[in-house]
Amino acid sequence: MKTRRKHSLTEQPLLTTWCSAWTSAFPFWGPFIEAAGEAAGNGASARPTGTKPVDETAAGKGADGWQTPAFPNPFNLPNPFQDAFDYGVDAMQRWVLFLDVLRRRGDQFMEHADKGKPPVLTFPYEVVIEGRKLKRPCNYMLLRILPDPAIGTDPAKRPFVIVDPRAGHGPGIGGFKPDSQIGTVLRAGHPCYFIGFHPEPEPGQTLADVGEAEAFFIEHVGKLHDGAGGKPCVIGNCQAGWAVMALSAVRPDLMGPIIIAGSPLSYWAGVTGRNPMRYLGGLYGGSWLAALASDLGNGRFDGAHLVGNFEKLDPANTYWKKAYNLYAHIDTEADRYLDFEKWWSGFFLMNGEEIEAITDELFVGNKMTSGGIVRNGRRLDLRNIRSPILVFASFGDNITPPQQALGWILDLYSDIEDIRAHEQTIVYNLHHDIGHLGIFVSGRVARKETSEFVENIDFIDLLPPGLYEMILQPKDPNVPGADLVAGGYVTRFEPRTLDDIRGLGGNSPEDDRCFAAVARISDINKGLYATFARPSIQAAVNEPFAEWLRMTNPARSQYYLFSHLNPFMAPVGAMADWVREHRRPVSPDNPYLGAQSRVSDEIAQGLDRWRDARDSAVERLFLGLYNAPLLQALVGLAAPGEGARPPHVRDEAFEALVEKRMAEIMARVEEGGVREALFRVLIHARRGEGALDERAFQMLRKIRDEHPGTQHLSVDAVRAVFREQVFLMLMDEAAAMSALPKLLSGEKERKEVMALAERVLEASGPLTPDQRARLRQVDALLHNKEERIEAEREPPLRVLAGAGGSSLVKAATDIRRTDAQHRVTGTAKAK
Repeated sequence: MKTRRKHSLTEQPLLTTWCSAWTSAFPFWGPFIEAAGEAAGNGASARPTGTKPVDETAAGKGADGWQTPAFPNPFNLPNPFQDAFDYGVDAMQRWVLFLDVLRRRGDQFMEHADKGKPPVLTFPYEVVIEGRKLKRPCNYMLLRILPDPAIGTDPAKRPFVIVDPRAGHGPGIGGFKPDSQIGTVLRAGHPCYFIGFHPEPEPGQTLADVGEAEAFFIEHVGKLHDGAGGKPCVIGNCQAGWAVMALSAVRPDLMGPIIIAGSPLSYWAGVTGRNPMRYLGGLYGGSWLAALASDLGNGRFDGAHLVGNFEKLDPANTYWKKAYNLYAHIDTEADRYLDFEKWWSGFFLMNGEEIEAITDELFVGNKMTSGGIVRNGRRLDLRNIRSPILVFASFGDNITPPQQALGWILDLYSDIEDIRAHEQTIVYNLHHDIGHLGIFVSGRVARKETSEFVENIDFIDLLPPGLYEMILQPKDPNVPGADLVAGGYVTRFEPRTLDDIRGLGGNSPEDDRCFAAVARISDINKGLYATFARPSIQAAVNEPFAEWLRMTNPARSQYYLFSHLNPFMAPVGAMADWVREHRRPVSPDNPYLGAQSRVSDEIAQGLDRWRDARDSAVERLFLGLYNAPLLQALVGLAAPGEGARPPHVRDEAFEALVEKRMAEIMARVEEGGVREALFRVLIHARRGEGALDERAFQMLRKIRDEHPGTQHLSVDAVRAVFREQVFLMLMDEAAAMSALPKLLSGEKERKEVMALAERVLEASGPLTPDQRARLRQVDALLHNKEERIEAEREPPLRVLAGAGGSSLVKAATDIRRTDAQHRVTGTAKAK
């Protein structure tokens, strides 16, 4: 009987190419194929017959030293078979690496939870105050960011306090990478603090408790840096922005400038066809769902629900682009993806009372700007804020569009003079395309906008009361005063009016009535829920059931599914190690790689079209329901005198305070010295000019540092003097300028003031003819010459009683007009 010869698996002609292709794509299978060959009886290597070890520089060689089978191509034409093979190898390897990143993401999620979900800051820090130990405990804490010892911080610079949003995720968004808000503050030499929070709220914790804790934290920072150049600047991101604004309204003396980034304050505002998220409250029937979710959580609301709403806004990114970007750039994107997911997956909890207050008073009720919020017996009024406010928003933000970030200005003030009467300085900067998260996490934003905010924060603190837009222009090293600008951009502040805010778009009165109807329907539905459903649900739910619901939430279960807890993921780590060792990335010009990209674009565009159709349907349904006259009549909006928003009403007590304040300032018209005289001359010389340039401010700061008598002056002290001179010049410029000689004791001080004024004005460029003429007028006045100043001025800032509420007289009049003419003009305008 003839003995049958045993063959190695790889000696079979039909298997040769298959084995070579398989081991090229997944070299980790090599040992298994080799073992199979040895089991066949001849101990053959897993290397296919006909393949030989090749030189390290050989074309087509893999990292394992084996040569990739090449398809014949005698005419050197495009070879679709070779391109397909190369792409297939790369695609399969990327798929293994993609699964490995998901496995690492799941394990990272559980490891972070086991550690108590600490802030995902890339900077070292120490805990200064633990909120859980306060008299009214809450889960917030104050951290001090430890600077690089080689750089340190400047004790003369004001501290910054960054408050992260508690809107589903954990703390750390303001500093989880070097190019961030914290990184920018530290590079500028400012002491930096961070207000974060723990995953679970304290029992019975309320928003008022959180506000008390934040006030205590900021007050403590101010005491630690009592000798700094100004009060702490507070940055509030997203949800933290409105919390900081509310705190400043209650404690106006607590903080310095406020920066609110991507923070909604006017929740109904938006543009028809572009901002669908504001309709969700109406389609859900109001805020009763938040109460239900809290009850199902045994009194605690799961932040994963908020994250889910956010993800639904952009299904293309949630369901495709985010994962595809990782898959397509798996060799370079993994670490960045995991860093972001560490923050994104840190879901936090709120007490039911907290989320219900937020939905009732803000998201649905829109009471932030109407005076409808009362805390500890005090009505919240944003007009009480005395700190300069810098609003940063973006047209690319679908969570907080510019209308929601700035609409509160229109809700609170009748005109610019109303803003000035409340001594408020409001600055806004609008990005053209960055998304909501990019406002906080984008390195590009941190290097440009955030850097300029920090660099010019003292200038913003000195701006006269009013409304301004912050404009950033690339710095030209050849322009005058370029050496005074530390950053890469020259910042100027353009005066704006309320019409500029209205020009951004917003609600019509009909739109407001729809949202007002939602607020009333919400109250009805929540009352019905609280009466008929809440007692039984609260009685049925216990903590194990609530924890089971949280664990099975798809936002969390996806991380468990792709973690080491899944036995099917066990071999993925070893497989990925083999792939990394034998990686064969495809050439960028591979036609199949281009086809992959085009298919991905088509999928994303299809999801975008579905999103647009969904949003359009949501908007039509909302308007169809809540714009119905019958529904509005049923909820009481059709009654005479009923409106969607409360009208502007007179505040006689405030009017009396304004008049008293103006009288006190006018009584000091002949008081002061070189500093007051310099400010009056500068204001007069720049009369009629719009933008304020940072170079002039930097020159003022340089002059202050050069003079021994003014080096000790803080920004707060200079701000108080400057604002008083601004109001003097607004009320009676002629009287203020006529008093100049009484402020200066001799010829030396007069020359000094004129020289300093020219120096400051020339920092932004050569003097204009108008500036030269005005300076000549001042010089003539100081030397008692016949020429007198015929300057235009605004009439005295007085509060008039009118149907529209309190406003300030706004008209440029000649200094020789009589008080009677002022009264006639003012009365006509009030009517």
